Amino acid sequence: MQSINITVINPWFIAAFFLPAVASFALTVLVLKDWNQPSSIYLLAGTLLYLVGTIGVTVAGNIPLNDALAAVQPESLEGAALWTKFLSEWTLWNHVRTGAGLLAAISFVIAL
Repeated sequence: MQSINITVINPWFIAAFFLPAVASFALTVLVLKDWNQPSSIYLLAGTLLYLVGTIGVTVAGNIPLNDALAAVQPESLEGAALWTKFLSEWTLWNHVRTGAGLLAAISFVIAL
């Protein structure tokens, strides 16, 4: 997992992960300017789900766990204890993030 956390930090991943956040934010601005459209609530819901449930969870949940894991030696007792904690907590946050991303995508599709 330590090597994956290093490998994933690359321009392609950053673009794929953060450009939808920028697009979501732009959609929010457009929605707030013209709230009377039938799709407005779905665009806003999709934006909030993506920004909070995907970006927010990653920044507040997954990244701190990744950083803690990166700071220990995998073969150490501390590493083994942290790995056990990491597996349950990171997996939980990853499920939340995945669910939020899926619900955001569904909201955006409905808005279309």
